[in-house]
Amino acid sequence: MFDNIAPNYDRLNHILSFQIDRIWRSRVVRIVRRLKPQRVLDVATGTGDLAILLARKIEGAQIVGVDLSEEMLNVARRKVESAELNDRISLEKGDAEGLTTIATESVDVATVAFGVRNFEDLEGGLREMYRAIRRGGKIVVLEFSTPRNRLVRWVYAQYSHHLLPAIGGLISKDKQAYIYLPESVDEFPSPERFSEILESVGFSDVKRRSQSFGIAHIYEATK
Repeated sequence: MFDNIAPNYDRLNHILSFQIDRIWRSRVVRIVRRLKPQRVLDVATGTGDLAILLARKIEGAQIVGVDLSEEMLNVARRKVESAELNDRISLEKGDAEGLTTIATESVDVATVAFGVRNFEDLEGGLREMYRAIRRGGKIVVLEFSTPRNRLVRWVYAQYSHHLLPAIGGLISKDKQAYIYLPESVDEFPSPERFSEILESVGFSDVKRRSQSFGIAHIYEATK
């Protein structure tokens, strides 16, 4: 599915989010930059938006992006080359639940932006990230959530379940993918429950920040 929508993925993300996704990623980068990491693992890196932003904003940091979709990675590789960041960003095909090329306790920070809800085994993927992070390192997750406010939740549901599939399907020629995306948000654990899951796999000091009336959350936790 992600291979199919890769060519139009960036354009649709920015259109369908009214560019707000850029603001959310920038907030993730500000959190990570304060940690002054030398090596960052970006899981479910997709087309590399977050990896590129991290490399641009964090001087000297090496970024490793991992994704299961080869076509998404192909888009990311072109963007990294265009940005002249080949010496700072490496991209690998891999499964979040089996990060076989990432050594234990070899990264300072692990990030995921809009990808953790696609993990087939959520706890398994988080455990792998926990394994890869050094002691005292951090995980930072940006993910959609269901708004608490009833009016915002209703408006968001109408948009995500009706308008988004129509526009996404028209541009990407894969309407089913843009039906799946809001459904995956509906099925993702609540912010409270996801925080508990982070703790259950070993993370501590879990913090969460609501974004744009609860449409998304940024989670930060420590190994």
